[in-house]
Amino acid sequence: MKAFRATGSFKTGKFTWQKYSIEVAALDEAGVAEKIMSDLGSRHKLKRTEIKIDEIKALKADEVENLAVQYLTGGAQ
Repeated sequence: MKAFRATGSFKTGKFTWQKYSIEVAALDEAGVAEKIMSDLGSRHKLKRTEIKIDEIKALKADEVENLAVQYLTGGAQ
């Protein structure tokens, strides 16, 4: 698995959007998008049309901050 950081925003009200930056372990960018949509949708009761992904960036092992993602990508012991 590889580590990715996704940034974007999701709808919090009628006219307001909340920005986010989430680190995810996945095989490819399509897997990252699916994971983001699934997690944010279930956490905040959002539809997929209410979630925007602006950027998906692959991370090197030393750039990963989330310990769970480090473990899944084989970086942390």
